[in-house]
Amino acid sequence: MSNADKILSVIKQESEDRIKEMNEQADKVYLEITGEAEKKAQEIRRQGEHKVHLQAENLLKSFQSKAELEKRNAILKTKRNEIEKTIVMLHEHMLSLDTKAYFRLVIQLAKTLEDTEGTMYFNSADLKRLPRSFENILTDQSIKSKISGTPDDSIDGGFILKNGDVEENMSFSAVIAANREKLEDIIGSELFKN
Repeated sequence: MSNADKILSVIKQESEDRIKEMNEQADKVYLEITGEAEKKAQEIRRQGEHKVHLQAENLLKSFQSKAELEKRNAILKTKRNEIEKTIVMLHEHMLSLDTKAYFRLVIQLAKTLEDTEGTMYFNSADLKRLPRSFENILTDQSIKSKISGTPDDSIDGGFILKNGDVEENMSFSAVIAANREKLEDIIGSELFKN
């Protein structure tokens, strides 16, 4: 099992536990609200008037609807928080890859571009750990880019490819932002299969 799978498994378990806890809390709030509504409805029913009886029933339904809505919102909020947490962890995981895996990912990102001609800019830390033969590796992968010796520390990880006035931002944060909806769908379906 890869580190990413382990992380996803841990996050999934934490998410399921938090959703279970939120469900229990929401159920408790639901019971408290409906219990309170039932007490008020019984009080009103004792008055014996038909009109008052209808008001009691409407009040009870209103409290039940409110409780259901609060429960649903709590669950959605928890899911949203877990997805966001997972995306942050994914970004951190990408940044913390060992040198070999990190630059293998950089090459995969470069291959996704239609035109790979130009100059690749990395941040200072990545320039320092850049394999000496990286330009040769790029050439072997049919990527026609050169490496700039000037760092661009606006990049968190990944690279920016510049070719004249054209600039392709392949920094990890930009790639995640561009694919955020897809990532949220994938993460959501993995974490909340049930």
